[in-house]
Amino acid sequence: MQNLWSASDANDAIARHAAKGIGRDLALRVYTTRLLGGEPRLVLHGGGNTSVKTRMADITGATIDVLCVKGSGWDMGTIEAPGLPAVRLDPLRELQGLQALSDEDMVNVQRSNLLDAKSPNPSVETLLHAFLPHIFIDHTHSNAVLALTDQPDGEALAADLYGKRAALVPYVMPGFALAKKTAEIASAHPDVEGLILLKHGIFSMGATAEEAYVRMIDLVTMAEQRLAKATRKIFPGVSLPAQPATAAEVAPILRGLLSLPAKSGGREAAQRFVFEFRSNPAILAYVNGTEVARYSQQGPVTPDHAIRTKGTPLIAPAPEAGKLDAFKTATKAALDTFAADYHAYFGRHNGKQIVARKELDPIPRVVLVPGLGLFGVGNSAKDAKIAADLAETTVEVVTDAERLGTYECIPEPDIFDIEYWSLEQAKLNSAAEKPLARRIVVVTGGASGIGAATAAAFTREGAEVVVLDRDVSKAKGFAIACDLTDPAQVRAAFDRIAATYGGVDIVVSNAGAAWQGRIGDVDEATLRQSFELNFWAHQSVAQNAVRIMRAQGLGGCLLFNASKQAVNPGPDFGPYGLPKAATLFLSRQYALDHGADGIRSNALNADRIRTGLLNDEMIAQRSKARGLSEADYMGGNLLGLEVTADDVAQAFVSLAKATKTTGAVITVDGGNIAAALR
Repeated sequence: MQNLWSASDANDAIARHAAKGIGRDLALRVYTTRLLGGEPRLVLHGGGNTSVKTRMADITGATIDVLCVKGSGWDMGTIEAPGLPAVRLDPLRELQGLQALSDEDMVNVQRSNLLDAKSPNPSVETLLHAFLPHIFIDHTHSNAVLALTDQPDGEALAADLYGKRAALVPYVMPGFALAKKTAEIASAHPDVEGLILLKHGIFSMGATAEEAYVRMIDLVTMAEQRLAKATRKIFPGVSLPAQPATAAEVAPILRGLLSLPAKSGGREAAQRFVFEFRSNPAILAYVNGTEVARYSQQGPVTPDHAIRTKGTPLIAPAPEAGKLDAFKTATKAALDTFAADYHAYFGRHNGKQIVARKELDPIPRVVLVPGLGLFGVGNSAKDAKIAADLAETTVEVVTDAERLGTYECIPEPDIFDIEYWSLEQAKLNSAAEKPLARRIVVVTGGASGIGAATAAAFTREGAEVVVLDRDVSKAKGFAIACDLTDPAQVRAAFDRIAATYGGVDIVVSNAGAAWQGRIGDVDEATLRQSFELNFWAHQSVAQNAVRIMRAQGLGGCLLFNASKQAVNPGPDFGPYGLPKAATLFLSRQYALDHGADGIRSNALNADRIRTGLLNDEMIAQRSKARGLSEADYMGGNLLGLEVTADDVAQAFVSLAKATKTTGAVITVDGGNIAAALR
């Protein structure tokens, strides 16, 4: 483990914070916390915590002892001073004399003693930091330390390695009891540099920020060096199909199986998930191992992973190309077994709780697929990435643990206590979901104009949005450069989306361009070029979307930008209007042919929107030809209002939410009777 301490960087941090009125101790605490948080082998996604004991002025101006400790929701890798809220130290230390303290009372005491009531909740391990006498304290979930202690003889291995440099703390659930136990052991070993929390992580302590940080690096390096001496060959591989299916083929099937059905029935799922796929040689060796059903089902490498990944992953069968129906059947059976086992697990432990818990959904958050890799599963792309990151860390830790001996984590009752810990569940479930959360939306031509406005509108509604466009240099979010008139590129783009997020729910087929010319004079090449983009590209996009939607079995929604020209053609716009008219009827054909698949298909008929199709030069020409000002031309409708790209975007969003509407064409033009369907 590399020591990244830099005296010049530390002094720069002190100077920057001093300019904001922040003292030296807290400045250095932020600096070394970021060093630790930037190393994924030590800290992932809010894990770990740090603290410093210092002095600050309270509201009366009196200088008092405080503990600045990592606040809930802050990531150590990007933390700022507000992420280390100051808590009055003396009232916290007085709690050490109690025999017991509930989690709720602990949180209440900590919040009651914040110097600033607007601060985030202090870490659930605040009392552990407070009860120890050291000024600077660092806590991480080092992969190497976990691999060493996640063993049947982990305590003996750690004692042999660290000797008098670190004291060992048996596993105790985080909170008041762990704080008491750790303080007791630290008091009996006052000269140690760190504390090894068996099957949990490591603490290092010091009189200065540098000392605590360097001790963490040194102690972790010792564990890494010990693991490097283990050379036992592991993970002999299973027999795999000669031609495995791809992640793009497998992901939609998995996503459909994992989605929870609505109580009312139908295709609309009550709970969908977003995926994150990972594969590399280490992951493949792990998922392809003959004993994967043993080592992958032991439990999380450190307790807090259970909150994000549940105790165990689902093991899917190895998928074979051309035999996806068999894969789906076998995976459904494995998922049913997983759910039954989860219900039994909950039943075994819920009755032992003082306060009965509400059972969480029985859906895995990690899926191992032999021959392919693993999928992280979450309520959003962010959550899926977290699950995948933790799963990848699990692969690394278990691999090292198995090379050394036999992987073994905390017992199942302790896993349950962590997974159903009210403090953590409240933190995860605090934010209300937006209307289109968990939906994967594709917007073609989404880098500018109506497409960009539409992509932004769906993002605001909570969807995971992918933009397809020829030029994505100005696109926001996840974008794929794609020539929509090339069927091979369109298929590859949709495969990438399926492999990235797990599938597709909504497609806004928006891309187009306005070729002009009098129909009796226009050359064939111009007309064919317009049909390629304004009709065939829509067909290619819709066909690929339907392919994935049917594999998911969750229905879906196709939305087409048909344009006013499809209904009310204008002079010299035949090259544009003809393919748009075909696209309008394409939309209705999809509604007719795929309604039984739960796939809705609707179109928008918009007019006079200031975009790339109707740019400022064209607006000036048309308004001049009609003897109108630009404002009168753009607002030349029944309502006398200019219609914007955002108006069209909101209409697309409304149609996406209209779960019982299909085959419809909605007009967005401020009122143009000639373009109204009748």
